[in-house]
Amino acid sequence: QLNSALQSIVAGARLSISPCAPLNLKLWLIDPSTMQRPFSPQETQRLLDAPPYWCFCWASGLALAQWIIEHPEIVAGKRIIDVGAGSGIVALAAKYAGAREAVACDLDPLAILACRANAELNQLALSYSADLFSETQPYDILFAADVLYDAENLPLLQRFPEFAKHLIVADSRQRDFQHPLLQKTAVLHAQTQPDLAEPEEFRQVSLYQSIQSL
Repeated sequence: QLNSALQSIVAGARLSISPCAPLNLKLWLIDPSTMQRPFSPQETQRLLDAPPYWCFCWASGLALAQWIIEHPEIVAGKRIIDVGAGSGIVALAAKYAGAREAVACDLDPLAILACRANAELNQLALSYSADLFSETQPYDILFAADVLYDAENLPLLQRFPEFAKHLIVADSRQRDFQHPLLQKTAVLHAQTQPDLAEPEEFRQVSLYQSIQSL
């Protein structure tokens, strides 16, 4: 189903199992060999209309996943939610690092399918949510990668504390994001997979944490 959805956007595109270096995790990602041709105007428009974020492991998510695995005490025994999960890499890393429950949350039904496929691939048990605002039980930690680049997401950010006491946000587009809820605590490094030849500046990922939990 994921391959069919991808091919409805880009003819001939397919998913392949990709190791997410340097993590001990694998993901179903778009096969880069199927991207090495000019896209038709129709394909370009379909990509703009419904970008398949879930078939890439974006730098911010990969960097955040690496940070979680390097600091397993952050998530060990805790209940976490990964908002805008995409491929599910952050939720998978949290579960791998010992989270009691890791929820992959995404509005895109295909992203949820991708998260399920990637959880099965890594033999990790995730939970799933299609709507953050349907969540009624508080989480210990809310993770979000690549949400600050779009100003339309700022009202969503303002509501994150309703769902968790500890917020951890990673973003490669915002260098020094200023917000009363968050404080920049680190700069991480990662490269989107498959490689999109992004500028070096987009491989530097800013990590923000909620001020009240520091």
